[in-house]
Amino acid sequence: MPTIETDLYPPIKAFLEGQGYAVKGEIGRCDVVAVRGDEDPVVVEMKTRFSLELLFQAVERFSLTDKVYVAIEYRPKSLFARRSRDVLRLCRRLGVGLLTVHVERGLVEPRLDPGPHQPRVVKKKRERLLREFARRVGDPTAGGSTKMPVMTAYRQDALRCARVLGEGGPKKVGELRAAAGVERAGPILLRDVYGWFERVERGVYGLTPVGERALEQFEEALDAL
Repeated sequence: MPTIETDLYPPIKAFLEGQGYAVKGEIGRCDVVAVRGDEDPVVVEMKTRFSLELLFQAVERFSLTDKVYVAIEYRPKSLFARRSRDVLRLCRRLGVGLLTVHVERGLVEPRLDPGPHQPRVVKKKRERLLREFARRVGDPTAGGSTKMPVMTAYRQDALRCARVLGEGGPKKVGELRAAAGVERAGPILLRDVYGWFERVERGVYGLTPVGERALEQFEEALDAL
């Protein structure tokens, strides 16, 4: 039979009681409330699967206590199993603790304790973001696009190089750098991320058939460069 929320309660109750808490279910709108002496109460919201609804409930419980956990059944192919790092990162940013329950074994694993978290800006990532923003010409890709390749500044520079090679044939790296106006032409040709370029001879590069098709595919983007 499929697991239901009440199946999670006995293991969680036993887990908390093992730490000296008095535990009761369905107090007010809370799934589980645990009290130990004069400490702040612990609130646990349960769901068989991790979901936004579960997080909504947990955040609402912060009006009662800072010690709020979400508890989910551990399933090998669940969202948590597949993306545990992302789930934990999200819970940590919200200050929500996380418990996983192995129902058949009656085992509770504490994955994360609740606590305040101040989001931290990673300077290198922000600089990379702003560098891409500054380098990209125009606004060639609509936000939310998934079916078309993102027209990054790197792709725009690669297209400039491809256009020069398509129009004038193979060239030395220095010649291509000057003709295309792309300072990083050398690394672009060497890495050949898109399979557009081929080395014809030492220091001389030409365009592959894939690169020729790219000039047709991205014709509109090239017109804007």
